[in-house]
Amino acid sequence: MKLLEERIRKDGTVKAGNVLKVDSFLNHQMDIDLFNEMGKEWAHLFADRKITKILTVEASGIGIACVAAQHFHVPVVFAKKSQSVNIDGEVYSKIESFTHKRVYDVIVSKKFLHPEDHILIIDDFLANGCALEGLIDIVNKAGASVEGVGIAVEKGFQKGGDLIRSKGIRVESLAIVESMDDKTGEITFRS
Repeated sequence: MKLLEERIRKDGTVKAGNVLKVDSFLNHQMDIDLFNEMGKEWAHLFADRKITKILTVEASGIGIACVAAQHFHVPVVFAKKSQSVNIDGEVYSKIESFTHKRVYDVIVSKKFLHPEDHILIIDDFLANGCALEGLIDIVNKAGASVEGVGIAVEKGFQKGGDLIRSKGIRVESLAIVESMDDKTGEITFRS
């Protein structure tokens, strides 16, 4: 998606350790007009799939997933990273965060995911694929179907995209970073 690539080039910052900061428009301050265009694109890309719910993980995936869900006319369920007294009948899975270098126990109430659900997973980044594997595990435990994964920014030089695709899961990333240089700030996207 050229619009997203242009925005990353304009406002993204490359940091040491293969970190791409896009917090001014994607995962801290949020550009809702951009999210709307991303939602339209995923709706187009997944028009051939029956989507009944969108699943994401807190916190940075929630805004993107909510705006995208308007184009699918379905609810969003998000995996919580902490125990909560208002969630009962949980499903647990461990999720590793590349950016935060942590493993989280995430929780989704069983009452929101059912075997008849067709799930589109939406997230802001795909690096090593650990977060997605955790979300896929939650969907599988619920007996639901993973119809695909929508990613805003995939780090194509890391293993996550290949790992998830090798499982037969359709991944539609709107911007795939092929390489980035923290010294020059240069970002190259996959064609």
